[in-house]
Amino acid sequence: MEIILKPIGYVRTKFTDDEVKEHHPHGVEAEIEILKEYSEALDGIDGFSHIILIFFMHKVTDEQKVTLKARHRRLIKLGFKPEELPLVGVFCLDSPHRPNPVGLTIVKLLERRGCILKVEGVDAFDGTPILDIKPYTPDRCIRNIELPPWLTTLMEELKERGISIEKTYTYL
Repeated sequence: MEIILKPIGYVRTKFTDDEVKEHHPHGVEAEIEILKEYSEALDGIDGFSHIILIFFMHKVTDEQKVTLKARHRRLIKLGFKPEELPLVGVFCLDSPHRPNPVGLTIVKLLERRGCILKVEGVDAFDGTPILDIKPYTPDRCIRNIELPPWLTTLMEELKERGISIEKTYTYL
């Protein structure tokens, strides 16, 4: 089966790729430029505080797409050494290295100007193709979740190092 997706728009940001990476997990401000033929699909989006962006990580290489296991690299910023982090499947991580490099992020919708959505919290690069947009609604918020032991162990270790749980969640 072959799946063909066409972009409905593109991320436009003044930030370089390295700056976007540095701002993770909080993201950067950007504009989502929706193609004119999809402008009617934006009707009614005004008033949502947050939206979900689904995008294609176009800079992931073919070599990176075959990566099936990785370490939670973002935790290195919080003081872990790579060898302290478990090797887990990429479906357990937000790693861009995955068979189908599709990204999903929740951003704050600041304003709409025609086909332009000004947003805050984007973790995608300038020029990233947007595949879809969905509203962030209360029914999407899941409060009571369970986590695997390898992740709760890492979270406990971070807590012991004096790093708050709130900050921990933003890196997981």
